[in-house]
Amino acid sequence: MRDGINLANLGIPAVALVTEEFWPQGDFVAESLGMPDVPRVKLPHPIAGSGAQHMRKVAQDFAAQVGAALDANSD
Repeated sequence: MRDGINLANLGIPAVALVTEEFWPQGDFVAESLGMPDVPRVKLPHPIAGSGAQHMRKVAQDFAAQVGAALDANSD
Protein backbone atom coordinates (compact mmCIF):
# COMPACT_ATOMS: atom_id res chain seq x y z
CA MET A 1 0.00 0.00 0.00
CA ARG A 2 2.64 2.50 1.01
CA ASP A 3 4.62 1.95 -2.18
CA GLY A 4 1.54 2.51 -4.32
CA ILE A 5 0.63 5.64 -2.39
CA ASN A 6 4.19 6.98 -2.52
CA LEU A 7 4.36 6.44 -6.27
CA ALA A 8 0.94 8.04 -6.78
CA ASN A 9 2.06 11.05 -4.75
CA LEU A 10 5.01 11.41 -7.13
CA GLY A 11 2.63 11.39 -10.10
CA ILE A 12 3.68 7.89 -11.18
CA PRO A 13 0.76 5.64 -12.15
CA ALA A 14 0.57 2.80 -9.65
CA VAL A 15 -1.75 0.08 -8.46
CA ALA A 16 -1.37 -1.51 -5.04
CA LEU A 17 -1.68 -5.29 -5.05
CA VAL A 18 -3.22 -6.41 -1.77
CA THR A 19 -4.30 -9.90 -0.78
CA GLU A 20 -7.79 -10.38 0.62
CA GLU A 21 -6.34 -11.15 4.05
CA PHE A 22 -4.75 -7.71 4.24
CA TRP A 23 -7.48 -5.68 2.51
CA PRO A 24 -8.79 -4.17 5.78
CA GLN A 25 -5.27 -3.07 6.72
CA GLY A 26 -4.97 -1.56 3.25
CA ASP A 27 -8.12 0.45 3.90
CA PHE A 28 -6.58 1.74 7.13
CA VAL A 29 -3.23 2.65 5.55
CA ALA A 30 -4.85 4.35 2.56
CA GLU A 31 -7.16 6.37 4.80
CA SER A 32 -4.44 7.30 7.28
CA LEU A 33 -2.16 8.50 4.48
CA GLY A 34 -4.92 10.59 2.93
CA MET A 35 -5.45 8.49 -0.20
CA PRO A 36 -8.54 6.36 0.45
CA ASP A 37 -9.13 6.01 -3.30
CA VAL A 38 -5.65 4.78 -4.22
CA PRO A 39 -6.02 2.21 -7.01
CA ARG A 40 -5.92 -1.34 -5.63
CA VAL A 41 -6.50 -4.85 -6.83
CA LYS A 42 -7.52 -7.56 -4.38
CA LEU A 43 -5.57 -10.80 -4.84
CA PRO A 44 -6.22 -14.20 -3.28
CA HIS A 45 -4.31 -15.05 -0.13
CA PRO A 46 -1.64 -16.30 0.19
CA ILE A 47 0.65 -15.32 -2.66
CA ALA A 48 4.06 -15.42 -0.98
CA GLY A 49 5.43 -18.91 -0.73
CA SER A 50 2.75 -20.37 -2.98
CA GLY A 51 5.15 -21.34 -5.76
CA ALA A 52 6.07 -19.90 -9.12
CA GLN A 53 3.27 -21.71 -10.98
CA HIS A 54 0.60 -20.32 -8.65
CA MET A 55 2.04 -16.81 -8.82
CA ARG A 56 2.11 -17.01 -12.62
CA LYS A 57 -1.57 -18.05 -12.64
CA VAL A 58 -2.53 -15.21 -10.31
CA ALA A 59 -0.59 -12.76 -12.51
CA GLN A 60 -2.43 -14.00 -15.59
CA ASP A 61 -5.80 -13.94 -13.86
CA PHE A 62 -5.43 -10.41 -12.49
CA ALA A 63 -3.38 -8.63 -15.19
CA ALA A 64 -6.49 -7.19 -16.83
CA GLN A 65 -7.70 -5.75 -13.51
CA VAL A 66 -4.32 -4.13 -12.90
CA GLY A 67 -4.35 -2.64 -16.39
CA ALA A 68 -7.91 -1.37 -15.94
CA ALA A 69 -7.01 0.23 -12.60
CA LEU A 70 -4.04 1.97 -14.25
CA ASP A 71 -6.18 3.16 -17.16
CA ALA A 72 -8.90 4.45 -14.84
CA ASN A 73 -6.38 6.57 -12.95
CA SER A 74 -4.23 7.86 -15.78
CA ASP A 75 -5.82 11.29 -16.18
